[in-house]
Amino acid sequence: MFSKNLKFYRLSKQMSKKELADKAHVTSMSITNYEKGDRKPSMEIIQALAAALDVRVSDFLQVRNENITFKHCEFRKMSSLSNTQQEYIRESAEEYFSRFMTVVELLGGEVLPDAPACHVTQLLQDPEINAARLRAYLGFAADGPIENLIDKLENKGILVYECDINNDKFSGMNGFVNGRPFIIINTKMNAERNRSTIVHELAHLMFKWPANMGENEIEKMATAIGGAFLFPEADARRELGIHRSAVTRDMVPIAMEYGISVMLLVKRAEISHIITPSAAKDFYIKASKAGWRKNEPSRIKKEKTTLFEQLIYRAVNEDEISVQRGAELLKVPFDTVLSMRCFSEV
Repeated sequence: MFSKNLKFYRLSKQMSKKELADKAHVTSMSITNYEKGDRKPSMEIIQALAAALDVRVSDFLQVRNENITFKHCEFRKMSSLSNTQQEYIRESAEEYFSRFMTVVELLGGEVLPDAPACHVTQLLQDPEINAARLRAYLGFAADGPIENLIDKLENKGILVYECDINNDKFSGMNGFVNGRPFIIINTKMNAERNRSTIVHELAHLMFKWPANMGENEIEKMATAIGGAFLFPEADARRELGIHRSAVTRDMVPIAMEYGISVMLLVKRAEISHIITPSAAKDFYIKASKAGWRKNEPSRIKKEKTTLFEQLIYRAVNEDEISVQRGAELLKVPFDTVLSMRCFSEV
């Protein structure tokens, strides 16, 4: 697995093959051959590559789970991500799920609930109806805020991976690992953006999209479904009233309750005819001047995936893996995992 690990760490350091080759005093073709697995470097070269990437030699030698198949969603055609960044996102997801699936196999596949079937829900023209059907299909209440969205999805067998990529052009994407759906989100995005991205990707996963539907139309519908899913029209009318003359500060706590941005709340209020297009436009102008279109202040706590950590601690406490192995899989200090063994005596 040296080849995969080398590529992952090179991409994670945002290094080109030439840059790494220059630092390690080898040729670019050598890096290509190492990453393809066509050639194996000597220990001396491995040490030079590790030093160039500021990683341990042991990081290169970590065993990957070979019982895994991936199906990655295509990046949107309009994506401005470089090929290197796209490669990194795919490689980092594969590296994470290799570790994740290792502990799942140790504990038995039944530790994960069956995921809902994907691409089977019929798409209708009305985003509100589509959102309601998506809630029903996933077993959520027809209305009301959805708290702890990541936990709820993982409890339904849909996995979430938090990708550390410093690029605001990437919000998220989806794919499948061993046939199980997963959603990738960007850790650099705020909590509200992450929640909207998750539901956007859910729409891509769960609906059966017509083959003749263009990408822009699909993206527009997925975004509309996401907004209606997080803040249904019935909730908007109950929380905001049937008519508002302007966007006011008392709307902020409502946005916080539903885990959405104020920008999204206003859009939903406009779509639901609670505020007029002119009132919405006035707000958008002010929001743009305040920089909210790109960076609205976050007002809620960011949700985190905890499933992998829970499975590791369970495996350690049930003596399925050693503390050292648990630390390696989680990529945390030995003492962090060791501290969780205190519960074994309770």
